[in-house]
Amino acid sequence: MVELATPSAGAPLRLQGSAQRPARLCLPLRLHFRFHFWSRSRGGQGRRQRRGPRVPAISSKMISPSVKWPLATRPLLLSTLLILLTVATPSLCQSREPTFPKASNGAPFPWNKMRLPEHIIPAHYDLMIHANLTTLTFGGTAQIEITASKPTSTIILHSHHLQVSKATLRKGGGERQAEEPLRVLENPPQEQIALLASEPLVVGLPYTIVIDYAGNLSESFHGFYKSTYRTKEGEVRVLASTQFEPTAARMAFPCFDEPAFKASFLIKIRREPRHLAISNMPLVKSVTVAEGLIEDHFDVTVKMSTYLVAFIVSDFKSVSKMTKSGVKVSVYAVPDKINQADYALDAAVTLLEFYEDYFNIPYPLPKQDLAAIPDFQSGAMENWALTTYRESSLLFDAEKSSASSKLGITMTVSHELAHQWFGNLVTMEWWNDLWLNEGFAKFMEFVSVSVTHPELKVEEYFFGKCFNAMEVDALNSSHPVSTPVENPAQIREMFDEVSYDKGACILNMLRDYLGADAFKSGIVKYLQKYSYKNTKNEDLWNSMASICPTDDTQHMDGFCSRGEHSSSTAHWRREGLDVKTMMNTWTLQKGFPLITITVRGRNVHMKQEYYVKGVADAPETGLLWHVPLTFITSKSDAVQRFLLKTRTDVLILPEEVEWIKFNVGMNGYYIVHYEDDGWDSLTSLLKGTHTAISSNDRASLINNAFQLVSIGKLSIEKALDLTLYLKHETEIMPVFQGLNELIPMYKLMEKREMNEVETQFKAFLIRLLRGLIDKQTWTDEGSVSERMLRSQLLLLACVRKYQPCVQKAEGYFRQWQEAGGNLSLPNDVTLAVFAVGAQTLEGWDFLYSKYQSSLSSTEKNQIEFALCISQNKEKLQWLLDQSFKGDVIKTQEFPDILRAIGRNPVGYPLAWQFLRENWNKLVQKFGLGSNSIAYMVTGTTNQFSTRARLEEVKEFFSSLKENGSQLRCVQQTIETIEENIRWMDKNFDKIKAWLQNEQLNLL
Repeated sequence: MVELATPSAGAPLRLQGSAQRPARLCLPLRLHFRFHFWSRSRGGQGRRQRRGPRVPAISSKMISPSVKWPLATRPLLLSTLLILLTVATPSLCQSREPTFPKASNGAPFPWNKMRLPEHIIPAHYDLMIHANLTTLTFGGTAQIEITASKPTSTIILHSHHLQVSKATLRKGGGERQAEEPLRVLENPPQEQIALLASEPLVVGLPYTIVIDYAGNLSESFHGFYKSTYRTKEGEVRVLASTQFEPTAARMAFPCFDEPAFKASFLIKIRREPRHLAISNMPLVKSVTVAEGLIEDHFDVTVKMSTYLVAFIVSDFKSVSKMTKSGVKVSVYAVPDKINQADYALDAAVTLLEFYEDYFNIPYPLPKQDLAAIPDFQSGAMENWALTTYRESSLLFDAEKSSASSKLGITMTVSHELAHQWFGNLVTMEWWNDLWLNEGFAKFMEFVSVSVTHPELKVEEYFFGKCFNAMEVDALNSSHPVSTPVENPAQIREMFDEVSYDKGACILNMLRDYLGADAFKSGIVKYLQKYSYKNTKNEDLWNSMASICPTDDTQHMDGFCSRGEHSSSTAHWRREGLDVKTMMNTWTLQKGFPLITITVRGRNVHMKQEYYVKGVADAPETGLLWHVPLTFITSKSDAVQRFLLKTRTDVLILPEEVEWIKFNVGMNGYYIVHYEDDGWDSLTSLLKGTHTAISSNDRASLINNAFQLVSIGKLSIEKALDLTLYLKHETEIMPVFQGLNELIPMYKLMEKREMNEVETQFKAFLIRLLRGLIDKQTWTDEGSVSERMLRSQLLLLACVRKYQPCVQKAEGYFRQWQEAGGNLSLPNDVTLAVFAVGAQTLEGWDFLYSKYQSSLSSTEKNQIEFALCISQNKEKLQWLLDQSFKGDVIKTQEFPDILRAIGRNPVGYPLAWQFLRENWNKLVQKFGLGSNSIAYMVTGTTNQFSTRARLEEVKEFFSSLKENGSQLRCVQQTIETIEENIRWMDKNFDKIKAWLQNEQLNLL
């Protein structure tokens, strides 16, 4: 699944970050890059979304064993302890009977765990589902073939919001066997039902359970849910679609809804003749079962998990093409938008062919459908052979879609198609290892698109994912990539930056470490070995263990060993490579290391420690990583490598150097501090000949410097001095990273009403980038990265009221408005033009009227963003109310609108108030623990930087009890606000003094 870290394509790059210090602007490729100039990033999520994560941090405050008790109290304490031991021991030691919950009818429910028992194994589902799009209800029959591995008369499975009318048991295969009625007990809190047979099932004998049930189409975005769209003529039409990941298949049919219970599925859908039904497999036949009622029969699926089942009843149209290997690829969309399907169709064909070749495993199904759903919570979903998408993640309007939209759509399609192997063919055993699905799919986006669409230059954006992940991973409330989860809310919380982005970054680091060919042969071996099965973390590492890095290696006892090499191309000299031990340090413990480099002549001293926000000296956690260090120096741009497995180590250079830069290209998931004059020499390098190192290296220096300010290792003055080189920068990633660091600083000032310094800082930022801003043409010329840079720089300049930009935008907006909104504006400047136009009441109203009739996702998102930066509180409140209601502005847009208004200096109190007043409805609509909820929580609160706001946040969330107080995003935002307060208290006066410094007048 692609979590929408940001809403949609074409909108402004979202400020994402999560946490701390000034909230950070996130990097472009979050999925659809949007960044908001009041934004600070998603702390958590996302995204899926999500993104969307959150288990409360456990405090480890323990009483010291050496605590001294006053002498006089010791006898009393001793006698009290003896009494406790003698009195309490029996009750403590007696084996307690397990307690069982009560079923909805008051009878005891025979199972007390969230996870299903393992002794009933489903093999095949025969499903018949009839959705009524008029009454918004559905009915169905599920026939599930099972076997028992031990005698039991109780069958426990999942069911949520379904009314079961009848359940029977057939012994043996075939339809003709006698059916025995089963007693049904329901346990709604655990989303389970129990089917009770009159006698135990015989071990190994096939049985079929038959369940008749009914339900209402869901009003949320998961399960079997209702979606609507408005035709060009204004008619509202209804369709029904599914979103089952992670735990919502049970909302559409009773099932064993855990990823390890793989089975095959035969699906039949009843519909009216005017509708079309599609599912995972091709249509085999259609039968008329009554007047005006058709039953579509789909082919039997391969063995797969319940969360990958999908079906849609709609009036969609489609376009199709065949791949070289004969797979039919189709894109489905509402009729008025099917003309926007061509780009995604071509991309899907190209990407599917790439994956078949790369994985060396044929795509196993006869077709691959991609469907654009009008109402969709995340970015997209990988249902096997019927992938589903938010419209903005799939549909490309050649006339109006932006460069970032093209990039976002390509990445999203590649993500979902990668899942057809990673996730669908080979599936994690349980949600604790979700990263095996999502981290891999996120990583493969970059591997595939860099080959299939080289003009997009996606490799430039990859390390931005790592900065996103580090934002949340630097908090104490973070979690290991692989972490235990049990209930649905905890499972939903796993769809966050750590599973997606950190997962992708550590895979990229491993590929850099092993070499691309060795890495590829390891994952192909993993996919081949575990096809149609479920895996754990260690299965992946075991598949890698027998693969040696390319170069002169010999394989010995599961390790790769090398002889001595003098050449700089030797990967990891004198090292045995134990992939599993190394990667466990990255997946089984949270956080990441800070590497401190001290150069003494030719000796380079290296030290690793756990990096955590808000702590000047890292706590002694005992955490150690196996860090594959890379570096270049002033004397050699050949990449040198060193595997740091201990807390400290020393390497010796062939000669002394003027500067040394570690983490080449940001391929490693760690940050670096250079002691003594290390930072000064790198700052001088940037100010002198910044192109001596790559743009990724320049961006990572900007990022690392400000990370070090947060823990007191580097002064804010030195970090700001480093950014001064940006007046000569022209590449997208260093410029965006500079904005990611600098914009959140004035965002924190806005929330403290520090107007004078805030104004000075905004003026400094425009002076710093004025040369680059003035060079931008108001056209759509150039590469994708040049176009995205133009779009964001002009938006920044206009929002910051840089007059040459504002005047040009006003002229464009006037022409566009006079032409009734039908004038074709250059796509890359539309965002800036709309942002300026929305500042008048007349312009705002005109933009909203165009929003209602637009068929372009990019245009709608650009208008939505512009409406949210109004300085009129009544307009902002109206926007919140309307998008929550969902009539004209769809509710799927609400998280983005709430967050955007939460970044607006005038609107943020409204957004925070709205979140509190509507919390229960939001949880009902978007799901407790979902990436959307996390995105809204952090979006409305994580730029707060006063103690009064901190107390408000703590008080509100603690009052929610089990309906939110335990969420990880809540822990994250509280940590973030505490860090913001500490950061501002420490650095504000220094920033004020630095701004007065006369050297800035030279800018």
